[in-house]
Amino acid sequence: MPERETIVAAIEPVLATLGLEVFDVQLSGSGRARTVRVIVDRDGGVDLDAITATSERIQPALDALDLGPYALEVSSPGLERPLHRPEHFRRAVGETVSVKVRDADGEVRRLRGDLVSTDERGVTVNAGDTNSGEHVDYDQIIKARTVFEWGAAPKPDKRAKKKQQKEVAR
Repeated sequence: MPERETIVAAIEPVLATLGLEVFDVQLSGSGRARTVRVIVDRDGGVDLDAITATSERIQPALDALDLGPYALEVSSPGLERPLHRPEHFRRAVGETVSVKVRDADGEVRRLRGDLVSTDERGVTVNAGDTNSGEHVDYDQIIKARTVFEWGAAPKPDKRAKKKQQKEVAR
């Protein structure tokens, strides 16, 4: 099966005509169980019509690569998108992220906070109440993703609210 870069090169021009970009290409399986997973994105997100158009338009480009039998899956990166490459991190600056890190001493820990910046070496995550952040090199990152915050914070229960009102009244 061709390498990821070959597939990306074949489908990028097709996706550009649709106003989409390749977020990731994943290859898995072998023989008749091969799967080519194409993840696409654009500013403002991707809807079902874009996914359908992508599937229809990239199929001939993939068939021209003589991949043999394969299943094609096309999707968006989702709300909590994985961050694998520097361009993924650059695009997520300003968002809340969760990053699993392996320190130089082998200790594994998680950072959760705002992705402040990226550079050629790694990323800076503000995981606390300070305005500075912690810089993590790309080679220390085991896994990373954006974090979607679901709605407003939960309301306190009524008993706690009544207790607070009584204390204020005293």
